[in-house]
Amino acid sequence: MNTPFQKASEWIDAENAQDPNIEVDHNTEYPKELLYSNRMYEKLMQFCPEASEEVQIASKAQHICRWKVARESYPMDRVGYLRWREDLKKFHAKTTAEILERAGYEQTFIDRVSFLIEKKLLKKDAETQLLEDVICLVFLDYYLEPFVEKHDDEKLKNIIKKTWDKMSERGHQEALKINYSEENLKLIKASLGL
Repeated sequence: MNTPFQKASEWIDAENAQDPNIEVDHNTEYPKELLYSNRMYEKLMQFCPEASEEVQIASKAQHICRWKVARESYPMDRVGYLRWREDLKKFHAKTTAEILERAGYEQTFIDRVSFLIEKKLLKKDAETQLLEDVICLVFLDYYLEPFVEKHDDEKLKNIIKKTWDKMSERGHQEALKINYSEENLKLIKASLGL
């Protein structure tokens, strides 16, 4: 008999597996958001194996069905970008809540997962902070390299500094253990004045 957690995990994976955008990892093609979801969950389990079930679900569902809310459907300026990000959080939380309800979770559990996905009380709520740390660690470990290829040093330093500012001290320590390329490690240190 599948537990609610197993059901919810399978259904989140099934939703993310429909992503038409493909990413290659170690010569294997994956739906982009399924790969992201797997990386988030694995990073959480490495960083905080005792994480609550709510955080585990939130980590897997962080970008659920993200491709359905296109960036291009908003004005291509700062205000449009911020509105898109806010709407995405609500969309991810609502999509996940529907899955959790179907899996048999209580409303208090569902509300907590939504709270985490919407990243409420960052820096004040320990689990929201844990989730943010994992998001930042996944970015630095897997997505910094493609960013480096697309942007100039000043923009990159700004992105790294903003990422760093969102993290806890424990997150910082973990981030410095990532196996960066020599150039990226230099860039990170320059960005942070280390």
